[in-house]
Amino acid sequence: MFSKIIHTDNSKTTIIIRLIVGGVFLSEGIQKLLFPAIRGAGRFEKIGLPSPEFFGSFVGIFEILCGAFILLGLLTRLASIPLIIIMLVAIATTKTSILASEGIWELLHGSRTDWAMLLGSMFLLIKGGGNWSIDKIVMRNGA
Repeated sequence: MFSKIIHTDNSKTTIIIRLIVGGVFLSEGIQKLLFPAIRGAGRFEKIGLPSPEFFGSFVGIFEILCGAFILLGLLTRLASIPLIIIMLVAIATTKTSILASEGIWELLHGSRTDWAMLLGSMFLLIKGGGNWSIDKIVMRNGA
């Protein structure tokens, strides 16, 4: 089971996706904790999520941990799952109202980063950490 979680290929370019996805999530998670009124609980309250104080910190911590794991290529597939869920919830809670009130073009414009992060996370779930990852080192050593 563990070997399936850390399994990855020899791709040397996956690190590019890991750096982008991991770096953005790490940064966003830190900002949710540093600036809760505009990035964390305050934003969650504005969009109508329940328990915004709890979920602002909860999501921020997950973004920090999973972003760091992805940057390192450590348990990459596992770390991508919460990030996929976060992005699906973000799109559902913040972008559907844009579609209803402003139309498809504004939705597409406003959600481009969300889609990039969702698809980047999905890529990492499918491919794993790539050649330059802790997952690959563990695989080579017989896990």
